[in-house]
Amino acid sequence: MARKKTTGARDLFSDAGAANKASKAYTAKDILVLEGLEPVRQRPGMYIGGTDERAAHHLFAEVLDNAMDEAVAGHASWIDIEMDASGFVTVIDNGRGIPIDPHPKMKGKSALEVILTTLHSGGKFGGKAYETSGGLHGVGISVVNALSDHLEVEVAREQQLYTHKYVRGKPQGKLKKGGKVHNRRGTKITFHPDPDIFGKASELKPARLYRVARSKAYLFGGVEIRWKCDPALIHGKDETPAKDVLHFPGGLTDFLSAQIGTRTTITPTAFHGEVKKNGSGEGSVEWAITWVPGGVAGGGDGFLNSYCNTIPTTEGGSHVAGLRSALLKGLRAYADLAGNKKAAQITADDVVGTAAMMLSVFIREPEFQGQTKEKLSSPSATRLVENAVRDHFEHWLTASPSDADKLLQWVLDRADERVKRRQEKEVNRKAATRKLRLPGKLSDCSRSSAEGTEIFLVEGDSAGGSAKQARNRKTQAILPLRGKILNVASAGADKIRNNQEITDLTQALGCGLSDRYKEEDLRYERVIIMTDADVDGAHIATLLITFFHRIMPGLIDNGHLYLAVPPLYRLTQGGKTLYARDDAHKDQLMENEFKGKTKVDVSRFKGLGEMMPAQLKETTMNPDKRTLLRVVLSEGDEKNTNQLVEQLMGRKAEHRFQFIQENARFINDLDI
Repeated sequence: MARKKTTGARDLFSDAGAANKASKAYTAKDILVLEGLEPVRQRPGMYIGGTDERAAHHLFAEVLDNAMDEAVAGHASWIDIEMDASGFVTVIDNGRGIPIDPHPKMKGKSALEVILTTLHSGGKFGGKAYETSGGLHGVGISVVNALSDHLEVEVAREQQLYTHKYVRGKPQGKLKKGGKVHNRRGTKITFHPDPDIFGKASELKPARLYRVARSKAYLFGGVEIRWKCDPALIHGKDETPAKDVLHFPGGLTDFLSAQIGTRTTITPTAFHGEVKKNGSGEGSVEWAITWVPGGVAGGGDGFLNSYCNTIPTTEGGSHVAGLRSALLKGLRAYADLAGNKKAAQITADDVVGTAAMMLSVFIREPEFQGQTKEKLSSPSATRLVENAVRDHFEHWLTASPSDADKLLQWVLDRADERVKRRQEKEVNRKAATRKLRLPGKLSDCSRSSAEGTEIFLVEGDSAGGSAKQARNRKTQAILPLRGKILNVASAGADKIRNNQEITDLTQALGCGLSDRYKEEDLRYERVIIMTDADVDGAHIATLLITFFHRIMPGLIDNGHLYLAVPPLYRLTQGGKTLYARDDAHKDQLMENEFKGKTKVDVSRFKGLGEMMPAQLKETTMNPDKRTLLRVVLSEGDEKNTNQLVEQLMGRKAEHRFQFIQENARFINDLDI
């Protein structure tokens, strides 16, 4: 034992000696000191969050933010943006222009060169040059310079032009003094992202730059942004204009209107307002909010766009927290005045869940999380926004009690849905091991897996009886529906929840509704709507499609919904029998299949219930002979589809009347 310990001790000292020798190789020579802009080129992710397409476009945002700071400070009234065929982007403003005089602490360098080549340098630290600004870290324009293969800056000050060129962050010579310029002042920066850093992502997209520019114009109504792009850069479906003037005096209200479009809102007017900087110097707040209905399970077409000093805060932050608190407290206060005790159960999520919200704040020295400024963390912003918005919100509610009551009821419905979902979740958790409860009138198929199975939704017990006899019991299920189901586009949440036909349908499919839809829980591979080939059948099919589009959109998105095509006519002559799906098809068969023959017996089916099971199987249910139409949404046309469904199936009859008036002239044959 002693010998083994000695051997172990020798090995230990041997390892320590080897480690000591290795450590001697690590000396001061191994410590690299990165100077100037080299840290940015070595680790771009630390400054702009990566080297992907988003990061490359962030360079443009940094340059535009500087120009916007001049406009917000009252020194610039317009900004020109130009993108040429080679991908170079130019941003010009008529502000004061970057200082070009020698910097007192950097001998031999102009203030312009210091700003472009030195991290954490700029005019936004002391607070004298800018009261509020988007760039506070002093790294924005220097990072753009470091990550551009070419950058050129022109400054016009006191009727004198100055130019300076840079390649990958390094100045090419000294600042050059040009000629005299009249009626011009400000800064012009032209740059191109370095392909060595960004690869293919260095090719900036006009559409993306245009969206950023437009949002900036909305955020500050006092600036005019003039856009110009070489038409050769606009390809395919890109609808970006080659030229445009962006100026929106209405600010966020114009922005919200453009985002909402023609969609229906809970209240006819948006809640909007602005509180300018007060005497205490806390800052300014502007907002525009409306509520957009959507799915019954608390869903909707809501969104939140928040900004601080014109910088988009995509992850929200303290100013958004103040807005949520103001809306919740304001609505609860109104409910108390109206004597509605149920408002105590609502939460901020109930209030803002379906709200389309625009929020912009201007504050001194904001604190962000990260250089890309995606989340505001300034604690004072919460108090500023809450105090500014809440008082205005309470006045807005009390000024129009009818609209306020609509909004309150809408939010209460969302709260009820939230409570119901939580209760269902608890029930589902308790019943996880129990057998799935299916509606009694469902004739289910015997196959346990969803693969290869289908469920037919038929109208009435009569058609259901024929379909049950005609089906393949292994793979085909039948669910009879009692006449026309509820129109979910015009019904409230409670009415939908308590409807027996919808409950049966939901239980049979087993995949959940709206945001609780689970593809893996769908019990059938295909859901087939099988109705009579007449006007009533078309109406029932329309109601069912509306149900799936509004309440179970995942079923359509994943390609599970179909329409059966049953025949309308049976044509018989001798031993020959053919089926026609409509009048045009009947005329075609008479012309091609029975031409010249006499005494063709033509009978019209009044409904699926009148068809013999063998006929129904042969024409409509046999996969080898039937025709199915898959229900799909046109790619990229979701907005128009939602508008059409709302117009034809929504609560407002005048929209349907308008549609009929506009389209009646196109009808040739009317089946009445």
